[in-house]
Amino acid sequence: QVQLVESGGGLVQAGGSLRLSCAASGSIFSFNMAWYRQAPGKQRELVAAIYRGGNTNYADSVKGRFTISRDIRKNTVYLQMNSLKPDDTAVYYCNAGIPDSKYDYWGQGTQVTVSS
Repeated sequence: QVQLVESGGGLVQAGGSLRLSCAASGSIFSFNMAWYRQAPGKQRELVAAIYRGGNTNYADSVKGRFTISRDIRKNTVYLQMNSLKPDDTAVYYCNAGIPDSKYDYWGQGTQVTVSS
C-alpha cells in the first residue's frame, strides 16, 4: 500500500504560478506517476504523467505551461504550473500506478483556484 499526500494548492491570479508536490509513503521507482484534475461538473482528466523510464506526457491544454518532475530519492513528484488560467481551476490529484496490475493509488487531492 502506498499513500500519496498532495500539497501546494491554493488561490492564485491568472498568469501566476504554483508548484504542487506529491509525497509518497514508499518508493516510487516502480510506478508511473501522474497528476489528474477534476473541475466541478467535469470528468477527471489526465494533466501530466512521468513514466518509469522518465518519459513524460502532457494534456494539450497544459503543454508549454506545466512541467512534471520527480525526485526518486525523496519519493516525491512535482507539478510546476506556470501561466495559470481560470480554466486550470480544479482539484488536482496525484496517482501512482503500475499498468496491468492491481497497484493504483490516489491522493486526497489539493484545490487549485485561479482567479481572473
